Amino acid sequence: MTNGEQFEAHREHLHAVAYRMLGSLAEADDAVQEAWLRLHRAAPADVANLRGWLTTVVARICLDLLRARNTRQEEPFSVVLAEATTPDPEAEALQADAVGLALLVVLDRLAPAERLAFVLHDLFDVPFDTIAGILDRSPAAVRQLASRARRRVQGSMPPDGSGGGRQHALVAAFLAASRAGDFDALLKLLDPGVVVRAGALQVTGASAVAGQALVFARRSTYAQIMLINGMPGVVVAPRGRVATALTFTIDGDRITGLDVIEDPDRLGRLEVVRPRQP
Repeated sequence: MTNGEQFEAHREHLHAVAYRMLGSLAEADDAVQEAWLRLHRAAPADVANLRGWLTTVVARICLDLLRARNTRQEEPFSVVLAEATTPDPEAEALQADAVGLALLVVLDRLAPAERLAFVLHDLFDVPFDTIAGILDRSPAAVRQLASRARRRVQGSMPPDGSGGGRQHALVAAFLAASRAGDFDALLKLLDPGVVVRAGALQVTGASAVAGQALVFARRSTYAQIMLINGMPGVVVAPRGRVATALTFTIDGDRITGLDVIEDPDRLGRLEVVRPRQP
């Protein structure tokens, strides 16, 4: 079997590694293509484990891309998500469902080295010794990176008595009603005087807010319930990167306030973690 044929046999695996590292289908495609070019140039006929060699190459490419994001201080989320070459929405939805949008959102909060250590070891069983070679660190240091990343990914539920369970139920009902286009259900969840704030804009009243929620339904494919600063909220993250965050104010069994956050600076200050599964 030629190197090209072997590469095709491993392409799906390599794309999965790249996507979990980068959170972008387009960038994952580019990383895999670059790996193919390097294989073609190097032509390592004597490599005993080509899958492992290719995984290491893709990981190095992704690490460089992640570090470059930090160096150029990444464009605002809204700009990144509006790239001219927008991926097929159905493909994005399928990929997000397969990988777990919540996981991608949390991974995006990790430093590049933490993300690589966690993804390669915890998701793909790559030994710490191999990861240490990629990061140019000791295996012990890589183990610590993965452990720190694991703690951040796992997150934590709100403490008992915080009202988190009730808020989670109301947020889930709001998201479900928005997706279903159920105006009446939304009205039952909203306080008559509910206020929605989105930057300098403000919408008041259950009917007006319900109408805005129906507009939001167009983006709800990429919406996920997450813990935002310790309490359940909603994030919209088409590529595993938070573009919009919705935080809720609850009084009893009604939603009395909703903040729509899209400013990159404010998004960057939010602590967004995946709720722990029961």
